[in-house]
Amino acid sequence: MKKQLLHITMTAMLTAFFITGTAEAMDWPSRDAVMIRNFGWNDAGKPVLGMVFSGGTEVLAVETGEMIFSRGRNDTASRLPSPLGAWTALDHGDGLISIYSRHGSESPQSNRIERQSPITSSGISGWSGTAGFYFMLYDRRERSWINPAMIINPAQDTRPPQILSVVLRNERGLVVNNDQMRNLSQGNYTVSVTTTDLILRPRDNYLAPHRIVCSINGAEIGSLNFEAFSSRDGVLMVSRNGLVPARRIYSSYPAFEAAEVYLSRGQANLEVIVQNVAGNSRSSLIRMIVN
Repeated sequence: MKKQLLHITMTAMLTAFFITGTAEAMDWPSRDAVMIRNFGWNDAGKPVLGMVFSGGTEVLAVETGEMIFSRGRNDTASRLPSPLGAWTALDHGDGLISIYSRHGSESPQSNRIERQSPITSSGISGWSGTAGFYFMLYDRRERSWINPAMIINPAQDTRPPQILSVVLRNERGLVVNNDQMRNLSQGNYTVSVTTTDLILRPRDNYLAPHRIVCSINGAEIGSLNFEAFSSRDGVLMVSRNGLVPARRIYSSYPAFEAAEVYLSRGQANLEVIVQNVAGNSRSSLIRMIVN
């Protein structure tokens, strides 16, 4: 049952994508670059909104599209530095845009770019200090940043995520670790989960999971999804039992604020389930006594 629930949201997103007219998943934007950060990763208190790649040579179009914007490395028209550096945007229809940034060479002059055709090359530009590029997907209709892993050909992945720590923080900001949870005072707590996902690559890099679910005595108290981040009135929102400002989810670097709960007196069993996009999952059960 739990495994089925963990797949419901992802399946709905994939189904919606196919309905819009794209018959198959998108391709990866590089054949040889290594993904070092993925969508949702806690980057010093802020979420990564795409995939960060290191090294590599050519940056490739993930799907056929029309070029709607291109900024070169030496473009100073705005007179302001861009964190994206040199970047290119392709329109794939139905409001979906792919963005390739921080690249090291000029984009092609053609307006139409075919799937897996070179757009540019990896490089150093914008707010980056190592050679590579930054890839993002944006839905203009929903005003949302989309997790590329939802609609891109999946990488081989057979290992579950790791749960590094689970801590509680009360209303006064006091952090309670695993050893202290056998003697808690009743009240409101935030559940902070530090977790990483590992994929099978030439070298391992720490990545964000796809979903974190927390429950108390079998009742779900928090479901944090890394499928899409939306923008509402200039505020970035994350899905955690409804839309929550990203600054709350990412307030405790490098952890994720996965749930909020009121603990009453008695025994409470806190279960945390972390799942990656390939469906591999890991769980942690903590038994607590609340006074």
